Amino acid sequence: MLTSLQSKPCLLDSSPRASIYLAASQAEPTIKDDQITHPIPLKDRIPPGSWDSHMHVVEPNRYPVSLGAAYIPSSHTLEEALAFESTLGIKNIILVQPSIYGTDNSCLLEALKRIGPSHGRGVVVIDPATTCSATLRAWHTLGVRGVRINLQSVGRVLTKSELARTLSQHAELIRPLGWVIQLYLPLHMMSMLKRVAPSLGVKLCIDHFGCPRLPSSSTTNHQFNPYSLPGFSALIALLQAGQTYVKISAPYRLSRDKQLRDLGIITRELLRRAPRRVIYATDWPHTRFHGVDVGPFTELCLRLCASETGLTERVFRLNAEEMMRPAVLDQMAA
Repeated sequence: MLTSLQSKPCLLDSSPRASIYLAASQAEPTIKDDQITHPIPLKDRIPPGSWDSHMHVVEPNRYPVSLGAAYIPSSHTLEEALAFESTLGIKNIILVQPSIYGTDNSCLLEALKRIGPSHGRGVVVIDPATTCSATLRAWHTLGVRGVRINLQSVGRVLTKSELARTLSQHAELIRPLGWVIQLYLPLHMMSMLKRVAPSLGVKLCIDHFGCPRLPSSSTTNHQFNPYSLPGFSALIALLQAGQTYVKISAPYRLSRDKQLRDLGIITRELLRRAPRRVIYATDWPHTRFHGVDVGPFTELCLRLCASETGLTERVFRLNAEEMMRPAVLDQMAA
């Protein structure tokens, strides 16, 4: 029972958008020809002040990719990003450093300057051996609130001791700033992470459902059990410990099921066990994928969140704000 979420959604403004959202949250979807439809547009059902908590801006013509990049994307500018977000009614975004830029965060930082700290946050990639605290403090004023460690995209494999050392090096630098370490690593490594996390003294965020390797049979098996996935129990334990968040994002990278039944089951369990630690994101511009429509997945998230009053606000807005809120340096941009 989610007793902390039983009150009505708390809207911070009385704008027409907020009024539409309140009405939309009480409207019922209909089913026709096995398709779920809703009488109110999607962008009017996402809470005002929501965040897209994982997206990228890439401009390889202006900011060349790093040597050895796994791929070279087409250009996806900040203007295009904001145009995409407008289709969802989202004005707040968290820019995440993609693997193709390595530790050169120039593209992200330039976009973050243009957005401004009222609507933008950033997650950078650093080399702890060559990054100084003064640089991080300067980035903090721009809205940077985290560092990313990406093992999945580059196929990097670490032992427990190597993971512990890498995490500790990052944590030492960001702990004074109250930042988060964002991790893109496979689900089976969660057991390893669970043993390391308590000693870090910083918040953690797990990308893309924890990157589970879903069995192909799950697309037809309605009894799919997420606890059968190596590492899922450890992920739940991390979330319930209170310092770790997980992004429900990038379903097309994980599931072969067009109806997303497997990820729906996973999402439902994440929301049941850790409602204050689950965060929605789009993963725009869906690098290395084409023609992605985020509508069905977003509809699924809204539908699952409708089970508890206030849960939609949690997943689309409040959890992201709490994760990115520094515990220190209150004199800086919050």
